[in-house]
Amino acid sequence: MTRLAQVGLGQWGKNLARNFADLADLAWLCDVDEAQHTDLAQRYPQARLTAKLDDVLADDSVQAVVIATPVPTHYELARRALEAGKHVFVEKPPSMRGAELEDLCELSEDRGLVLMPGHLLLYHPGVRKLKEIVDSGELGDVLYVYGNRQNLGTFRTNENALWSLGVHDLSVLLYLVEEEPSEVRAHGNAFLTGGVEDVVFCYLNFPSGKMAHMHLSWLDPHKIRRITVVGNDRMAVFDDMELDRKITVYDNWRTRTGDVYSPKVDATEPLRLECQHFLGLVAGEGDRHKAARDAVPVVRALEQLQTSLESAVV
Repeated sequence: MTRLAQVGLGQWGKNLARNFADLADLAWLCDVDEAQHTDLAQRYPQARLTAKLDDVLADDSVQAVVIATPVPTHYELARRALEAGKHVFVEKPPSMRGAELEDLCELSEDRGLVLMPGHLLLYHPGVRKLKEIVDSGELGDVLYVYGNRQNLGTFRTNENALWSLGVHDLSVLLYLVEEEPSEVRAHGNAFLTGGVEDVVFCYLNFPSGKMAHMHLSWLDPHKIRRITVVGNDRMAVFDDMELDRKITVYDNWRTRTGDVYSPKVDATEPLRLECQHFLGLVAGEGDRHKAARDAVPVVRALEQLQTSLESAVV
């Protein structure tokens, strides 16, 4: 079993630890909040506890490091772990600048190490099924794709809706379209906390003529987690809030008289599949560098959208 350490045990970090404890040898837990160490020690008695990353990196028996800390720390921590010869799983986005992620990619490739960003939705069976439908040509030529990711709260004060919510849908949009956008624009407003946009609208154009947009908000009465793909023959919708009908395909949408059907989608927990994929890469299965390279356009687009958001007049 892969011997690994996890850095960051916040709300999402606890979900990662739960899965990795089942799938690997979870040897270290590292978090600066020492107040929660007692609880963590009871939950994971096999793991050593520390508040210092240096303790983890100094352990030559640790093969991989899982990073689930605040976004601005991702690049520095991932770089330190790679320099120490550890494989790295880092939560999304893995950095805040495209140049930083390219630097991490080069470092991991030079050292033959895995660098895997935690783009969870790319391992969701529903998203995989949607990609299968798109690639099969069943929808015809894709015209545009759009995402809705809205809910009421949690109201964040340290990152806006673009970085908190948009990274999810953006990774899926680029995965489906398989192009890097040639033009991006973003508009939004900070209604609750100055300088932290809680409502953001993003628009992307691609070299092929395809287009995409995202509506991101935690100031909305509805919880929506939906990706829609419109082709010139059919349309398909991935709705993660649906329990049974994760994917719906609409036939002959021009006349509104066609069939509507929902293909079967595997119910395995996406996070479990994501963790398994990382451990498989560490074990030598598949392309160790593809996931990180695929994430570079996502981070570049986020960076460009943020610049547009800051310059937009609302």
